[in-house]
Amino acid sequence: MNRSDTRTVDRKDLRRLPKAHLHVHLEAVPRATTARDLLAAAGLPDLELPYRGGFAGFAAAYTALAAVLADPAAMRRVIGEAAEDAFDEGVVALELAVSPQFAVDAGHTVEEVLAVMTEAALDSSRYTGVSVRLMVTVDRTRSPEEAECLVRAAVAHAGRGVVSLGLANDEVGHPATPFARAFALGRAAGLRVAPHAGELVGPDAVREAIDVLGADRVQHGVRAVEDPVLVERLAREGVQLDVCPTSNVALGVVSTLSVHPLRALLSAGVPCSINADDPLLFGTTVLGEYELARRDLGLSDDELATCARTSIRAASMPDALRGAALDAIDTWVRA
Repeated sequence: MNRSDTRTVDRKDLRRLPKAHLHVHLEAVPRATTARDLLAAAGLPDLELPYRGGFAGFAAAYTALAAVLADPAAMRRVIGEAAEDAFDEGVVALELAVSPQFAVDAGHTVEEVLAVMTEAALDSSRYTGVSVRLMVTVDRTRSPEEAECLVRAAVAHAGRGVVSLGLANDEVGHPATPFARAFALGRAAGLRVAPHAGELVGPDAVREAIDVLGADRVQHGVRAVEDPVLVERLAREGVQLDVCPTSNVALGVVSTLSVHPLRALLSAGVPCSINADDPLLFGTTVLGEYELARRDLGLSDDELATCARTSIRAASMPDALRGAALDAIDTWVRA
């Protein structure tokens, strides 16, 4: 048996590595068959998948998916299937980023939509054993006033399934600072703050997310690597980056996987989790991203286990489930 054969045999099954999925959007998590059903029922054309192109085209595809999730039955179906798929990938905690404001155009209120989503999340937790919680996502291209209304609705559901606040959409020309008051309301109610930053805009966006919004996690954040002083700060203060390698390549944040900074960030002591972002659009899964990190980024099993531990520690989940997951990671490493 040659050396490469030995490495293949010795590799541990990443499906059995307990992990939390902390950066994944409900609007782009449906199974391909489910998305096709929902788009057809709405009279919308099927999408060409996986998506490869600029951010504008990505946003258009994302908006189409959001439109078909305005129906409460569709929300319940997709959340339930997402929990089942998470269980199959070894995920023990799933934090779905949701944008209930999309359903307002269909005649629903944000409060009604969040009530359906939180009920579906908690029901899914009970029958899959995966801890399913919600991140309410503010759209940075819309008004701060709308953001405050959305955050107040999120706060009303804190402790009933909503655990965090996100900030998404195009960073270019849409800084985080106008949303400082909205995020302060969420922090005061105990919601975690995990905005997108350092994806389409560089290190200054990551600093803004931390200093202005009070982020303790940053979705993406990979362009922090362009500033060694910022990288040192992330490591020192324990600010976590929820990294999505395939997404970064698909949207041109990095040119190829070979130059993706995940390994450099880990080597510098920055806590990082591994995530799929928009599985339907990018043709990936969180398990696939772990496999990619091993195969294409060269992460060792110890490094992959470190990412899994980081995700588990940051997840909103019952303490008993967290402790069992961390013990199982140690067992996986020793196996």
